[in-house]
Amino acid sequence: MSIFLFKRLITLVATLVGASVVVFLVLEILPGNAAQILMGPDASPEAVQALAANLGLDRPPLQRYRDWVGGMLTGDLGLSYTYSTPVSELVLERLSLTVPLALMAMALTSVIALAAGIYAAARHNKLGDVGVMGLSQIGIAIPNFWFAILLILLFSVHLKWFSAGGFPGWEEGILEGIKALLLPAISLAVVQSAILARITRSAVLEVLREDFVRTARAKGVSRTGTLWGHVLRNAMIPVITIMGLQFAELLAGTIVVESVFYLPGLGRLIFQSISNRDLIVVRNCVMLLAAMVVIVNFVVDLLYAAIDPRVKASDI
Repeated sequence: MSIFLFKRLITLVATLVGASVVVFLVLEILPGNAAQILMGPDASPEAVQALAANLGLDRPPLQRYRDWVGGMLTGDLGLSYTYSTPVSELVLERLSLTVPLALMAMALTSVIALAAGIYAAARHNKLGDVGVMGLSQIGIAIPNFWFAILLILLFSVHLKWFSAGGFPGWEEGILEGIKALLLPAISLAVVQSAILARITRSAVLEVLREDFVRTARAKGVSRTGTLWGHVLRNAMIPVITIMGLQFAELLAGTIVVESVFYLPGLGRLIFQSISNRDLIVVRNCVMLLAAMVVIVNFVVDLLYAAIDPRVKASDI
């Protein structure tokens, strides 16, 4: 296990280094000038050049990359060009909304998908199976932003149970914060749970055909006992893989839903920063999301080893 962990840690660090290089280079080659945008189209070249020097944009790319990586390692992410605020403060403020939203959406996805997938597999080729697969196909076809609008029309406009948008802040109380994030979380969970339910059903059906399942049934173990005691653990490897990818996608892909519900999350911050050419914010936010995806994949690998003891360092 120690060799396994060491190899995964080396892979994690190497991936983060490669991601930092790609993020920096991609943003470097984008057209436009942050100093010009901040000063406006009528600013003189001298004023633009002075602002660029003040922001450190006139330094060589290698030096700026070195300073950026060093700042990330020490927690100094620099100042936003637009807000004149430490980037770390902006990111932490937005993460306090985006991370709970992603966790709520992932929790809803897991509960709905696992229950539906196991139910469909246990009733293979029966009415329950057909119904679950039909609903999951509809869920996959529905865009989450369109479903979000339907939720607003039903629960905010007609029933008036929830606010149509905005976030009161956690200082107003945890229940108020959860209530404000519930509709966005449901809109995100619909598509994800539809995908995960189909994966769960397929994984459970594949394991149900294994010899050890027939042996357990021949020894007198009930169908329910076989399903929960033998099948699920062996079926969880592909399910956990998809869950890890979905959680990473939820962290990185909430920008559309945040825009629909007017939530001040990380996605909206990235969108606004791109519009304002605030590249220091964009660079750090994108790198943070990349790090989250890599860390989630690392945790998924650890879960592999916990669920299936046959996982070896040579298998990864």
